[in-house]
Amino acid sequence: MASTWHEQQERREMTAPDDRPINEDWERRPSDVARKLAAGDDFVLIDCRRPDELEIASLPWNEHVPLQELSSQLEKLAPYEDDEVIVYCHHGVRSLNFVAILREAGFENAWSMAGGIDRWSQQIDDSIPTY
Repeated sequence: MASTWHEQQERREMTAPDDRPINEDWERRPSDVARKLAAGDDFVLIDCRRPDELEIASLPWNEHVPLQELSSQLEKLAPYEDDEVIVYCHHGVRSLNFVAILREAGFENAWSMAGGIDRWSQQIDDSIPTY
């Protein structure tokens, strides 16, 4: 069976080097997010992975809105429309899709965390399990 475009992108993302260039128009590095957290900057961190993935590994400072539920949860996120919003997933593919939907809905300051929680674990906090 042929894989979907999203599955192909996720496989590419999983094999991409950790130092791959990021799209500055759409992504923020995990190190940038870590600095924002350490500085106490005001922003919203959203985990868009499935609930079963959340049980494996998660960052403690986030909202959880699975990508599959975004259309029904946009109203819940409305209070954050004018805030900086950073979204992460496993490897950074779903979060880019999530951010595209947010931007279409008027969230002009929405970003994907490049490489997702996997890269966070590799570069910021190795106590976060990889899977």
